[in-house]
Amino acid sequence: EPLTGKEVLIKAVAQAIPTFAMGCFDITKDICDQISKLIGKFWWSSQDRENKMHWVSWEKLTLPKSQGGLGFRDNPTFKLAMLAKQAWRLVHDPTSLCAQVLRAKYFPHGDVLKASSRGGMSYTWRSILQGVKVLKNGMIWRVGNGSSVKIWEDPWLPREWTRRPITPRRGCLLNTVGELFDPVTEGWDEPLVRQTFFEEDVRLILSLPTHPELDDVVAWHYDPKGMFTVRSAYKVQREHDQRLSRRGGASSSGSQVMEGEHWKALWKLKCPGKVKHLFMAPDPKQLSCLSGAAQERDGFGYEMRGLQQAR
Repeated sequence: EPLTGKEVLIKAVAQAIPTFAMGCFDITKDICDQISKLIGKFWWSSQDRENKMHWVSWEKLTLPKSQGGLGFRDNPTFKLAMLAKQAWRLVHDPTSLCAQVLRAKYFPHGDVLKASSRGGMSYTWRSILQGVKVLKNGMIWRVGNGSSVKIWEDPWLPREWTRRPITPRRGCLLNTVGELFDPVTEGWDEPLVRQTFFEEDVRLILSLPTHPELDDVVAWHYDPKGMFTVRSAYKVQREHDQRLSRRGGASSSGSQVMEGEHWKALWKLKCPGKVKHLFMAPDPKQLSCLSGAAQERDGFGYEMRGLQQAR
């Protein structure tokens, strides 16, 4: 859909300027909040040095348009997605000069996914470790010979809510996925798999192809080709944060799907973008703080109460 002038300036300029720094360093939350504050002030004000009421919270503006937001970037989340890209490069290009230097100093065992923080580490490495955490939320092992994949520790089952087996280990001596192969057929040892795992895990394991001649590789679960993208990592991290914030609350997936269809239809309307923005309901906090004072102004109090009832 066509964007308004301010949307273009914010998305193509204001949010693009700190991209390089976010891809190298773990910028503090205070700096991210200051950037968001400046962008929000620019969005709601028509002139410089003018403070206007922010009718919609910044958190809502950063939601996708299918959820009633404007798709502005959430800077802390985007920063983590950019740092995850650096961690992905260390995993898939271990022969690069940067990877060799960091490996020699911080993870001599050779596995950046198992690296941990320690005293005296540089700010750059501390930032990359934040990206490793995001990478773990969306990575999956593509099984080859199975010698590098830990059955009970690594994510290797193609499943949304967890990519590790749900079967408890219970003193099982099996350690790597390669031990589940039949040495004669080089396929899955079906009796052993059924003996070891729950039925749900068995179904997933037996559906996986086996390639004993290939090495195990780390892939991105949310891409059909297994390739990492910052856009996908940003979406995964946003959903991860939203799940944590909603933990313990009631699920409303059905209503969210229906609401998403309504928003998609709205943004496809052939009308100016400013008209579409009027459908974004103000936050109740902004309305409540002005309702008392608004009642004393001619006609404005009735408009405010009407907005509250419409919401």
